[in-house]
Amino acid sequence: MTDSRRWSNLLSTCGGIVVLLGSFDPLEGSALILPGTGLLALGSYLGHEDRRTITYRTWSFVLVGLGVGALMGLSALGGVGGSSGHSAWWALLAAPYVIGWSIDIWGPGSPRWLSVAGIAIGVWYLSILGMMLRRTAIEAHPRTIVPALAIAAIGIATIVACVVRLRKEPPPTA
Repeated sequence: MTDSRRWSNLLSTCGGIVVLLGSFDPLEGSALILPGTGLLALGSYLGHEDRRTITYRTWSFVLVGLGVGALMGLSALGGVGGSSGHSAWWALLAAPYVIGWSIDIWGPGSPRWLSVAGIAIGVWYLSILGMMLRRTAIEAHPRTIVPALAIAAIGIATIVACVVRLRKEPPPTA
């Protein structure tokens, strides 16, 4: 195994782990997910993977960067919705973050373990909906359901995409 291939494997593995760790809290975890997707893109490049995978990982990193930048910018402006004075629709500027994160988990070149872990993260996002529904029933704040529904939708989409990917690609033989 060449040195560049070893570095590629190390960077891709570390990037995948960092992305998964950041995924447990989708908003605060953006500080981990951004460098994690960068490591995945760099690992693909150093591993001389096919052009499609390198392009895919690079665009995923760009999408995450744009979305995280939007999150930080909106946060600096006081957030969205509620009493912030900014429409909740401005939160759509963060959509590239979610799209880039998700496609890095189940897209081409992703190892099976990352897609299996993506299913677990999707289930976690569904449990966030359950926690928010229980909390909403106690505190009677129906506006808190909308972000929880968005997170649950991301969880369902990630689970479906990971299952489809895992079914398409047979497990490696020993």
